[in-house]
Amino acid sequence: MYAVVVTGGKQYRVAPGDVLKVEKLDAEEGSTVELDRVLMVADGDDVKVGTPVLDGGKVTAKVRAHGRGEKIRIIKMRRRKHYRKTQGHRQHYTEIEITGVQAG
Repeated sequence: MYAVVVTGGKQYRVAPGDVLKVEKLDAEEGSTVELDRVLMVADGDDVKVGTPVLDGGKVTAKVRAHGRGEKIRIIKMRRRKHYRKTQGHRQHYTEIEITGVQAG
């Protein structure tokens, strides 16, 4: 059984037991969060698709940790103009473990 959920503006295919890093959620470590924007739930040949979200669909997850990702380097340069700019960015994330998937 798996589901497709939306969180942080991105879509993820999740199944019970999966561990993934999503955009930072406002929840404490060890707490349980519910992802209610479920687009699709599939259990073998039984597939339920929402329009756009599934009514009553819910994915529960446990927050494992918070952190920051790898540094990304942003470089802007204009040739022959003496313009060069370097910038770095580290995105905050929340690591969650999927505990359950429910269809509507």
